[in-house]
Amino acid sequence: MVRRTSRARERPGPDVLERMHEERRSGRAQPLPTRSPAPERDPLPDDAATLPPLPVAVRELIEAGCAAWGLTLDGPMLAALDAHARLLLAWTGSINLTSVRDPERLAVAHILDSLSAVPLVRRWVGSAPRLADIGSGGGYPGLPLAVVLPASRAVLIESVGKKARFLDVAAAAVTRALGGDGATPALEVERRRAEALAGPGGRRASFDLVTVRAVGSLARIAELGLPLLRAGGLLVAWKREGGDGALHAEVDAARATIARLGGAPPRVERIRLPRGIAGLEGHRLVLVQAGPAGTAASRGSRLLG
Repeated sequence: MVRRTSRARERPGPDVLERMHEERRSGRAQPLPTRSPAPERDPLPDDAATLPPLPVAVRELIEAGCAAWGLTLDGPMLAALDAHARLLLAWTGSINLTSVRDPERLAVAHILDSLSAVPLVRRWVGSAPRLADIGSGGGYPGLPLAVVLPASRAVLIESVGKKARFLDVAAAAVTRALGGDGATPALEVERRRAEALAGPGGRRASFDLVTVRAVGSLARIAELGLPLLRAGGLLVAWKREGGDGALHAEVDAARATIARLGGAPPRVERIRLPRGIAGLEGHRLVLVQAGPAGTAASRGSRLLG
């Protein structure tokens, strides 16, 4: 075993101290070294058109996945998804927005993962919902859902300043790509925690749809999301099934909290990609309807794809 010993720092003797004081009084003391200023970073891009294009395979993956779910994306929608993804890849080297750096993997792990909820939301909530995305981070799933549903309004909730700045830039780029006309979703970045939005002066019971991806347990998600929903609105949580029963246990553990908040029993939906596209194995969507159980909550689960 190695034992560490400590030694007191040796103090300079009286003659050394006197010489130092004399140098200070006479102005002969050597100035302390100064650090060189850090080199200025190039500003992060705010226009996707200035960035390298994504590989053609990215669009092909998006279109193939959406076609399997019966979704048709027009040119402006694809341009908006493209602009968002290009900005994300450009910013994530400076701000930790995602660990995914490969464009084709991003197409599946982020874009298709987000859009997998579109058929369910359209069936349960209807058209042009008011959307809130909690812990929006890099803008997934909030921005793709706002584009493709489309939403009438989408509020991206992000309390971390750097990520919120990215969302401002990405939302502006998405709006430009969609054309910015009256049919374009109204996009807004809310720099507050979800708890604050559900309190006095917030946005309690203001949304038709609340989405949460990679933010805590289902019980915690229910506590954050259900207060923001109008009666009959839908909470969608992105989860993974690892085959070990953990998700089943998490859903069961959340039932009491959901019931206390007035939510209907949670339902777990399985999403499938077309043959030949991998990357969403174990992907699940957990749906909870706010308020008294209505017709949507009484519908059975449906396997997509």
